[in-house]
Amino acid sequence: MREKVMEKMKLKYLEKMAELYPTMAEASTEIINLQSILNLPKGTEHFITDIHGEYEAFSHVLKNGSGSIRRKIDTVFGHTMNKQEKKSLATLIYYPKEKIQLIKKQERDMEEWYKITLYRLIEVCKKAASKYTRSKVRKALPKDFAYVIEELITERWDITDKESYYEQIICTIIDIGRAEEFIIALSELIQRLVVDHLHILGDIYDRGPAPHRIMDKLETYHSLDIQWGNHDILWMGAAAGQECCIATVIRICARYGNLDILEDGYGINLLPLATFALTYYKEDNCQCFKIKGNHRLNPVEQDLNMKMHKAISIIQFKLEGQLLMRRREFGMADRALLDDIDYTEGTIRLKGKEYKLLDSYFPTIDAENPYELSKEEKEVMERLVSAFISCEKLQSHIRFLLKKGSMYKIFNGNLLYHGCIPMNEDGTLKEVQIFEKHYKGKALYDVLESYVRKAFMARDGKEKERGKDILWYIWTSPNSPLFGKTKMATFERYFLEEKETHQEIKNPYYNFLEDDDAAERIFEEFQVKGEERHIVNGHVPVHHTSGESPIKCKGKILVIDGGFSRAYQKETGIAGYTLIYNSWGMILAAHEPFTSTQDAITKESDILSDSILVKRVTERKNVGATDTGAKLKERIAELKELLDAYRNGLLVEKL
Repeated sequence: MREKVMEKMKLKYLEKMAELYPTMAEASTEIINLQSILNLPKGTEHFITDIHGEYEAFSHVLKNGSGSIRRKIDTVFGHTMNKQEKKSLATLIYYPKEKIQLIKKQERDMEEWYKITLYRLIEVCKKAASKYTRSKVRKALPKDFAYVIEELITERWDITDKESYYEQIICTIIDIGRAEEFIIALSELIQRLVVDHLHILGDIYDRGPAPHRIMDKLETYHSLDIQWGNHDILWMGAAAGQECCIATVIRICARYGNLDILEDGYGINLLPLATFALTYYKEDNCQCFKIKGNHRLNPVEQDLNMKMHKAISIIQFKLEGQLLMRRREFGMADRALLDDIDYTEGTIRLKGKEYKLLDSYFPTIDAENPYELSKEEKEVMERLVSAFISCEKLQSHIRFLLKKGSMYKIFNGNLLYHGCIPMNEDGTLKEVQIFEKHYKGKALYDVLESYVRKAFMARDGKEKERGKDILWYIWTSPNSPLFGKTKMATFERYFLEEKETHQEIKNPYYNFLEDDDAAERIFEEFQVKGEERHIVNGHVPVHHTSGESPIKCKGKILVIDGGFSRAYQKETGIAGYTLIYNSWGMILAAHEPFTSTQDAITKESDILSDSILVKRVTERKNVGATDTGAKLKERIAELKELLDAYRNGLLVEKL
């Protein structure tokens, strides 16, 4: 009986396939096409993490493909171009519009420059396009110049005098005044072709000034996936209307002098908060709430920022206390600190020890009921919740994060995640309670992701609220895979001078990054197969200055915090790492701190400082050895079954 059902289902599937391939000839052509794709070189994957709102640095790394374009130029031109010429050509490809304008001011014979440049760009473009099918390249071509570019980068065996043919095309482009636009189109096409797929391993948001611009750019990117970071999750929580997340998002923006992200970037009205802050903290200098890092605020703006910063921080601590009392199962009651304060003495008792507060001016806190919002605070939060929920641009960005994102991803034998796999001191996987049940390892990641999506999609009100609260839990819980520390010492860093109170101890996972057995347990837990499997891990900065390497466990684990955040660059000594995985192996790119786009254009400065070869293969990896290849092989097998069905008379061709 079961066999008959299976046969019937198989026949139904073949009938559906026959609608796409109604003849043996069409099915055969597709088999030949797919089989040929399997033998093409594997596409280049680009891994970037911890961008933290640094749009200009991120955009530059995206443009240069972490050195992929420079490597293409070196391959094509070898010793036929000097180092400076290669540098200039690379900068032109990164910033074609801006670079052409500079060259116009310096170059006497623009026609000759156009001719030389076009020839060079065509050669680089040929190289970048060589690992793809003609069909795939055609889809990537800019509409205005699609036919011409295809002619120039495709070998024409039917034309004997190829050089004169190409030369005529190039001369015509220059003669009709389209050289500039053509150079821009070719440069952008090269940028598009050098990277086949982009992986963002979390933390697009916070600290830096322009996460919204990064999201705008990612929305137009040709192929990518995102592994959520704890800062991304925080913004997702804010977009879902979770009050603790909203307050924390605003606090972090204020802390780094970036409130204009909310006001100008997303159009969220902060006037109610500003009015409230000026009313209750008018005479308060708010010295504990100074702006961190560089900022461009004038003294008046700075003063207002600090007052808003304090106002929203107090609201955040109140809301978090309410949440922790409501969600006792989160096991974080010790992080509700407002009822540990002696408001008369201006002290707080932590772990049996008393500390003097650096700031004890709390005009909105009722000592008898410290977690209750004042009437005015409630009104402020109501308006902010409404603003976040109704902000279409923010909601669009978060929908994109939900569509392209996940807690982790397995791709071509690599396990990608942002934070850690919660472990016990002995290296075993830690069991974590999520509401009524316990989870560990992969199951923990899976259940947390299900609740993330419930926060936005669930019809059941209870499950939706659980999802919203889990978003905050993922942001800050010691048991969260995306946070992975004993506590988030936000309150202590603001109000206590003693460094001992600021300490955030990392999950034991980080003690096992060089442990082969621990790595193998993780691979088995997530069912990552293959001899060349790796863990690619974001979230934690690598301290380059102290000699720390991003390559852990003999190359099995790669820690690639992007280091884009300027706040961490003094600590780490570099601007972090990105990873390239092409058909020849894996390359880690170490980056120098990015100064500015203007410097990159005028001084031709590139932020790629050093490359570390993680793994090189003797035999070039083709598409057949990738996840895409596995799917293509399945499709080929199905098409062969369709051919058999036609040949056996099970199905009839639609001639």
